[in-house]
Amino acid sequence: MFGAIQTSRRTCGSELARDSGGSATFNVGCADAIASKLAPTGFAVLVRLVLVAFTLLLSACASRAPLPEQLPNLTLPMQLHIQRLVADERQDWVLVIQQEGPALRWSMMDLLGIPQARQKLQDGEWHADGLLPPNPEARELFAALLFALTPNAELQANYPSARQHGAQRVLPEHWDVRYYAPDSFKLSLPKGPKYQVTPLNGDAP
Repeated sequence: MFGAIQTSRRTCGSELARDSGGSATFNVGCADAIASKLAPTGFAVLVRLVLVAFTLLLSACASRAPLPEQLPNLTLPMQLHIQRLVADERQDWVLVIQQEGPALRWSMMDLLGIPQARQKLQDGEWHADGLLPPNPEARELFAALLFALTPNAELQANYPSARQHGAQRVLPEHWDVRYYAPDSFKLSLPKGPKYQVTPLNGDAP
């Protein structure tokens, strides 16, 4: 067994160990040999991590709620009463939409005035407004409301795949809107809750 160990040590250093005659070069040769065996495994792990990250990025992009090509002309500030309907449960929120320079500011609170979500939409991107934690459902709700509130004359330019027939407006694979009045409608999401939306009177705070 001792002879086998000695042989493996001599082989690990290979020609570099014999040419230099020193243990330092022998150790470098062993390190190179070990690294050459580990490198493919490390590279494969790195490739897997990159592919996973890329897949997650594509998934996030695919699931991202559509936004209009340009912000539609809305009569702002606007206050809406939002009722979230799931089975027999109902939640009531108040949503305020305001213009802040080039951005649209969305502030949603419950009936006690406790903030639920705050977002700013600017240059086609959502931005957190304040210290509230991320709320993906609220962000999709805001995007769906923007679709529902877009004037008829601006719909096709902002949402090329949208369809409207009378009191119904649809963005395939995303939202279905059924209007009772211009700012009063029922909003349905394919895999999410339904929302009843009605305007609130009065000036925004």
